[in-house]
Amino acid sequence: MAVFVADEQSRPVDSERLLRLASFVLRDQGVPEAMEVSLLFVERDVIAELNAHHMGAEGPTDVLAFPIDMPGETRADQPAILGDVVICPEVAADQAGRHDNEPIAELELLVAHGLLHLLGHDHAEPDDRARMFSLTDRLLGTFRSGEAVSP
Repeated sequence: MAVFVADEQSRPVDSERLLRLASFVLRDQGVPEAMEVSLLFVERDVIAELNAHHMGAEGPTDVLAFPIDMPGETRADQPAILGDVVICPEVAADQAGRHDNEPIAELELLVAHGLLHLLGHDHAEPDDRARMFSLTDRLLGTFRSGEAVSP
């Protein structure tokens, strides 16, 4: 699979590490190699505008996921785009402080979380929330333990 990273904001992010994490999550979840996904890192005002336009919510948020194709929905000879994950590192840094977390760990959490949303996971119901957060914890634990192989 191809993971594209666009850093369109001023706060430094470890794009290479987050790209490796995204590739690991997608491989772990069995996403076909032909699928593409984009990670976009944006400023607070940009994600606030996207949040208002697409979610009807006011103000900035940490992550938004925009699914396009689900694995297996497109024919083999057609382009397949899983979707876009948009993250605001400034909001993530604010949250990291409140969660007693390092900013990179918060960004990793948001990358994994956003990708799982693209794959159809949700956390609206308690059982779904437990499954999604358990999967997120497993993925991040494995990735951070060094068991994940670089792409």
